[in-house]
Amino acid sequence: MTVVKVEYIGDLKCRATHEDSGATIETVAPKDNQGDGSKFSPTDLVGTALGSCILTVMGIIAARRKLDLNGTTVEIIKEMATAPHRRIGKLLATVRFNKVFEGQDRVMLEHGAHTCPVHKSLHPDIEAPITFIYPNA
Repeated sequence: MTVVKVEYIGDLKCRATHEDSGATIETVAPKDNQGDGSKFSPTDLVGTALGSCILTVMGIIAARRKLDLNGTTVEIIKEMATAPHRRIGKLLATVRFNKVFEGQDRVMLEHGAHTCPVHKSLHPDIEAPITFIYPNA
């Protein structure tokens, strides 16, 4: 079990503290919803969680298969929906590898991305495709 405590610190800002490590993250409402955009918004953190989860699961697979995943990145583009209420509508993930993986390695890495816990936890109304880009592809 993980415990995170979140405190409202004013001006549409919150501070979240990870109980085990003491690490903190501050958020603010996004510019398009009365915030100043000076920090991640709560919905930005959902996209951030998706990107880090994809890379973490792929990293676990890479370690088991003795593959070098260093330098691989994920870009997340978040699009908000407004109807019937404000919510995340799309999280478009683009994984850019720094080297070509082939055969079963490629299958396993891509499967890992699609089955990461955050991706599997998203509401089905959120579109969350993952694109994989390999060098010279």
